[in-house]
Amino acid sequence: MEETLFQKLQRVRPSDIGHIFLFLLAVIPSLFYRLSHRDLWLICDNKNEARDNGYHLYKYICENHPEQDCVYAISRRSRDYDRVRGLGKTVNYGSLLHWIMYLSASINISSQKGGKPNAAVCYFLEVNGILKNTRVFLQHGIIKDDMPFLHYKNTMMSMFVCSTKRETDFVAKNYGYPEGSVKELGLCRFDRLHDFKVIKNQVLLMPTWRSWIATPTSASDAIEDVSDFRNTAYFRAWSAFLSDSRLHTLLEKYRLHLVFYPHRDMQQYLKYFDINDSLITVASFPEYDVQTLLKESAYLITDFSSIAMDFAYMNKRLMYYQFDYEDFRLGQYPEGYFSYEHDGFGRVCYDIDSAFEEIELACKQGFENPEEYKKRHDEFFDLYDTDNCKRNYEAIRELRSKNGK
Repeated sequence: MEETLFQKLQRVRPSDIGHIFLFLLAVIPSLFYRLSHRDLWLICDNKNEARDNGYHLYKYICENHPEQDCVYAISRRSRDYDRVRGLGKTVNYGSLLHWIMYLSASINISSQKGGKPNAAVCYFLEVNGILKNTRVFLQHGIIKDDMPFLHYKNTMMSMFVCSTKRETDFVAKNYGYPEGSVKELGLCRFDRLHDFKVIKNQVLLMPTWRSWIATPTSASDAIEDVSDFRNTAYFRAWSAFLSDSRLHTLLEKYRLHLVFYPHRDMQQYLKYFDINDSLITVASFPEYDVQTLLKESAYLITDFSSIAMDFAYMNKRLMYYQFDYEDFRLGQYPEGYFSYEHDGFGRVCYDIDSAFEEIELACKQGFENPEEYKKRHDEFFDLYDTDNCKRNYEAIRELRSKNGK
């Protein structure tokens, strides 16, 4: 659902105003900084983490191309800060120096559309043509849906990374990017999905976010009343699922352990889930790492999350529980090229009874991935190797050469 200008303004915070002054303070110093850093690559993921495609690309560059002037932006308060600092140069996310580097860099690279000193200020500068810099979007996951906020008119990205031919064709045709700027290179983090060891009794429950709940605006009312999280369909459905006696019975019968890890933007609501079951762990960020959970889990239960793509990439069994399909399509992402029914990597369940029916079947079959979904895996993932970081690095170098900066 594309937001109006008024709805975008509702997301502006007081701290965003402060970043206008940091930007102005950084302009002149950046002109001098650029003289001694003519080919600076500035990389980041989320402000508080180094666990996504940006981190994996940065690690690859530090280890394989130390000659490249490269800096990773991350908050010094982040649990991941010391790990990144051990690889190479870092800058404190959102600081004045981050702004100076952002304005000086020959290439700005991130797995997040908002991966910059301040998303609101930079969005205004970039989309309105005030700031003309070169930006590479490594992506946060494989795109399945139409996401208007990632259309070219809303990003002005110089390069947009995709991971499969179907995704690349869809984005190139529908998102409005200039010819040649959408490239099939693969997600950098996929390089680390070939060495996994499964904990055979671990089941992962990882639902995605709901934008109208996580960051409510006036548009949220068109979906549901979000003034009390406990009254939302999201809470009612997942709370009922986690407290259902059938779940405990299955976990006990098959000696399983379930890890509940909702999307980071929904973890602010974890306190509302009253879970008193020794066979269920409520996992939160940053104590738990998403990729580690995906790699070690034997079975995944999700809804619409793109992390299902990571799990399917490893050819492991999963299930989609989509109790609010119509609301999700109306309030978050319209359908794109990907049909869960015809293209998905597991059974799609729309009610709790069919969900538990599928979970029990998966348990009986030892979480063996059915041939139908193995075939879909082979047809969908046309890039299936450990060269994703290498392809991304080489494509960015080529982009840098074409720009001639």
